[in-house]
Amino acid sequence: MSMTPRQRLLSWLGGEPVDRMPVWLLFPYAPTSYYVDVRTHPLYRPVFEASKGRAVMLNRRSLPVPLFTPEVVIIQESSSEGGVAVTRQRYRYGGHELVEETRTRSDGTVRKPLLCSDDDLRILLSFPIERDEAVLRRHLEEALVRYEVERAEFPLDYGAMMLDMGEPIGFLYQHSDLEMYAIWSLTQDAAVRSFLDAAMERLRVVYDFALERKLAEVYFLVGSELASPPLVSRSTFQRWIVPYARELIERIHAHGAFAIQHYHGQIGQILPDFLTMGADALHTIEEPPVGDCAIEAAFEVVGDRLGLIGCIQYDCFRSMSTAEMRAAVQDQMRRLEGRRFMLSPSAGPYEENPGERVIANYLAFLDAVCS
Repeated sequence: MSMTPRQRLLSWLGGEPVDRMPVWLLFPYAPTSYYVDVRTHPLYRPVFEASKGRAVMLNRRSLPVPLFTPEVVIIQESSSEGGVAVTRQRYRYGGHELVEETRTRSDGTVRKPLLCSDDDLRILLSFPIERDEAVLRRHLEEALVRYEVERAEFPLDYGAMMLDMGEPIGFLYQHSDLEMYAIWSLTQDAAVRSFLDAAMERLRVVYDFALERKLAEVYFLVGSELASPPLVSRSTFQRWIVPYARELIERIHAHGAFAIQHYHGQIGQILPDFLTMGADALHTIEEPPVGDCAIEAAFEVVGDRLGLIGCIQYDCFRSMSTAEMRAAVQDQMRRLEGRRFMLSPSAGPYEENPGERVIANYLAFLDAVCS
């Protein structure tokens, strides 16, 4: 009997038999800032229509709450300086200030991260992270109003609600000079972990709020790629990522929900650590030359303990003919028949003007799996 996308998704995540290999195109049902809204964009609309009943849809959402207490004042500024558009974000607390700056002109953009020195890291560590459960729950209740509207609008047979709630490493990675970030993994490990521990206290409240209310069937964890080789060592990955992700995944499982971890890049060295963290699935395995791990080799490590999601590179949607796309999909399906594998692109639809070839290849991708 043919399964609905929801049945196929939840059975696959639970390690149970499915009627055929699932396929996921990554875009959610509701609009996001990082992908084109495929439901309303005229060029992508045929892809959305073709996906219904064929691809699983994970309606990825979040519940935004502040990281810092109100004593940390955040100021947004925009100006024009000598024909250069300048935006600044200032963080002020306790007589100290951290500044992030972006300067944009016709020949490009230059960004100065918030955290560029040991002194900047020291100042960040003085900022109080919001850990008051009553305050956090009040913010979450406010965010829940919009979330419940989006959940009610989502056709359940398409798949499942998926919450992306963050991991402790997120703010540090996103606001750091990456050369300094790598150096800190050698020189400031204790300081970084003190920040991660404080951020984790906040996240326990955030996750528990969602899990207690059964707001989503699936949780998406994106932090693992933010502190991994070759940027930092495997031992740093095991200190900055593994224990925090493992605890969050244990909380997710304790409430009967599923966890998918996201990772782009060189995964071969650290793949066994994903078994330690214990998620239900991992997106994405990128094969050479982009990544360093063939999917068959990945299955030799994880067996059936972890569902793998991968991976036709997004650039292939731009470069391949539709015949080549169908052949690439059929090759992956043939190689991985009988394995706990879900087919997906490496990235979601982020281009406002994708071109006819990209759209045609999305349709060919679906046809190859579902015909």
